[in-house]
Amino acid sequence: MSLDTGLVDWVVEAMAPVGTVTWRRMMSGATFYCDGTVFAIVARDALWFKADRQSDAEWDAAGAERFSMTDKNGQIKSMNYRRAPDDCYDDADALRLWGSLGLEAGTRARA
Repeated sequence: MSLDTGLVDWVVEAMAPVGTVTWRRMMSGATFYCDGTVFAIVARDALWFKADRQSDAEWDAAGAERFSMTDKNGQIKSMNYRRAPDDCYDDADALRLWGSLGLEAGTRARA
């Protein structure tokens, strides 16, 4: 899979009012930072926002699946990222709302 640069550009543009958004490549995806704090990734052609115990209830209520992968031993491992709701792909306000939730989780993780 190649990186969807259109999605990367959309995230940077939509989150700009929140702070300075930068990104870097991560395997076939990207990691996003807002003012230096990790808040999202692009993987498997989808956007995933950082989550934690404090935000899990909101993600669960939205039906946002947890990022998971199968390791080399065949075990399923999950990470603290949740799939962005569909409206994040075409509604900047929705992307900022969920992106800010990811940013809050990223800020708590740094502390």
